[in-house]
Amino acid sequence: MRIAVPAENDPSEHRVAATPDTVKRFVALGAEVVIQAGAGLKSGILDADYKAQGATIADTTVDTIRDADIVLQVRRPPADALEGLKPGALLIAVLDPYGHIDALKALAERGASAFAMELMPRITRAQSMDVLSSQANIAGYRAVIDAAAEFGRAMPMMMTAAGTVPAAKVFIMGVGVAGLQAIATARRLGAIVTATDVRPATKEQVESLGAKFIAVENEEFKKAETSGGYAKEMSDDYKKAQAELTATHISKQDIVITTALIPGRPAPRLITAAMVESMRAGSVIIDLAVERGGNCELSKPGETVVSSNGVKIVGNLNVAGRLASTASALYAKNLYTFVETFVDKKTKAFNVPWDDELVKATLLTKDGKLVHPNFPDAA
Repeated sequence: MRIAVPAENDPSEHRVAATPDTVKRFVALGAEVVIQAGAGLKSGILDADYKAQGATIADTTVDTIRDADIVLQVRRPPADALEGLKPGALLIAVLDPYGHIDALKALAERGASAFAMELMPRITRAQSMDVLSSQANIAGYRAVIDAAAEFGRAMPMMMTAAGTVPAAKVFIMGVGVAGLQAIATARRLGAIVTATDVRPATKEQVESLGAKFIAVENEEFKKAETSGGYAKEMSDDYKKAQAELTATHISKQDIVITTALIPGRPAPRLITAAMVESMRAGSVIIDLAVERGGNCELSKPGETVVSSNGVKIVGNLNVAGRLASTASALYAKNLYTFVETFVDKKTKAFNVPWDDELVKATLLTKDGKLVHPNFPDAA
């Protein structure tokens, strides 16, 4: 089994799909591991670190993926970056499939069996493979650190001889993995934290972290979660009631962090321009959903916008990648745990279990075709 880890194609992507630790584990499984020169440098990993664990270093992408059985990447590479890929080789990455059918077809035409790690089902045996959770955890932490850096005042209450500085008020919108980590981090920094989500199960989680839960708790709210643990699309009436409650609450906040996403759809609009106008000058909004259109009406991808009343709306991209070393360590372990299921530990034979539920849930392309039922033209 030959595993290839090319450098990422996006120059703004600092994460890498393997670490020296996972290279060591792959070698122990009997794999040959090839890393493209410099692939880990932005995550603080030298080529020598990989070589010390048994990896081979290749100069180019073509040399790296030549004869590879498995190609590991962080983001979906363009099809032309897979020149020379062996037919039937596995490509495992975050493929961002929604709205990119042409890119998926191009991967299929290259002969790749492409697996989208973000489609990993949220079941017990797949927890260690859940890249959405591992990366959202980092993003939630980093969002609070970014907010603290942008906020012109201290986060905790400070009692000094010169007077008392009140604690910052932080509001987290969307209490998934990123939101929960944001709550915990803001609490550790001494802020007064409130949070909201449409899923009723999150109320207890929020309160267990010492924050206050804010939501319209009607009958629709009690049924607002899918069997997979994701938020459902809410009715217009509920959205209106929740928006009114949110508008009143936001006007009193110093920092707002939004994390709300619905798989396969644009990010729900949670903060209007009018809500931003109601906030105090110097307040900060961190929009973690900006890559999917944003939770805030004024967000712009990759930019920090300052509203007419002095509120900063931060739209950083790839927030998990802003902590590349930690994010890479977690992501690489997610990949290793998934690939490990393809190897018989006794014989060290490589064999993909095509009927396994994890494989079926994540496989997008095979034998030159789209095969995932969620996407058009699937076989």
